[in-house]
Amino acid sequence: MSEVKLRIAIQKSGRLNEESLKLIRDCGIFIDNGDDQLKVIARNFPIEVFFLRNSDIPEYVQDGVADVAIIGENVLVEKPHDVEIVKSLGFSKCRVSLAIPKHDTYTGVEYFNHKKLATSYPKTLQGFLKKNNLTAEIHEISGSVEIAPNIGLSDAICDIVSTGSTLFKNGLKEVEVLHQSEAVLIAGRKMSPEAKAILDKLVFRINAVLAGRGNKYILLNAPNEKLQEIINMLPGMKSPTILPLANSGWSSLHSVISEKEFWDKIDALKKAGAEGILVVPIEKMVL
Repeated sequence: MSEVKLRIAIQKSGRLNEESLKLIRDCGIFIDNGDDQLKVIARNFPIEVFFLRNSDIPEYVQDGVADVAIIGENVLVEKPHDVEIVKSLGFSKCRVSLAIPKHDTYTGVEYFNHKKLATSYPKTLQGFLKKNNLTAEIHEISGSVEIAPNIGLSDAICDIVSTGSTLFKNGLKEVEVLHQSEAVLIAGRKMSPEAKAILDKLVFRINAVLAGRGNKYILLNAPNEKLQEIINMLPGMKSPTILPLANSGWSSLHSVISEKEFWDKIDALKKAGAEGILVVPIEKMVL
């Protein structure tokens, strides 16, 4: 009897493909994927990776062809399927936004009433229009949505935005955010118990990788009379590790700080008397 494998679908090409593969490899899973391969079996973990078109992935998971997938949450909002979001992954962050010609004066959502709007996200756009009691003519197109106002196809667009550079290059400006999105791990309802057990192991590894990415390991020296003040700033995973230094009256503290708080914490620590601050990336963090 063949070994049960967890079937995971990811985007065939593009940024989400690259970041998904990086996450899998950071989980210690070795995948040898060459050009034009649509299915790859991992060498050291019971998973098969399917490389599929982004828009097709939710249906494959819903139908049980793939057990799980990594996909942009915006795709699920536009085309809902009977799948479960297992975990938000924190990368490939973007938003579905409305953009108008940069020289137009934006007067609020009423701007879009009776306008022609080009989009690859018609359902998301229709939801926005309905919520705001607006009427507009929607032109559904795929790819190169940003060019639509320049060729007279539309007055404005609704599209996915990451940095905004593509909008800027096409003479557009972002004025309304309809939905914030990031990569998510989704699962179908038809998974076998054996596949579910493999998924649990994979999620455990993903949690360790993401926790490592979101935190830094910090080492510093501090005068003993300032220890409690500094300890209060550095809770660590449970509490900071404190070691006496050869220099009398000083100690070394080891702890973990959040990436989001990093610079604020460093400034506060310096003011409290911390010296010799060393910050080290964390590869994995098992909580």
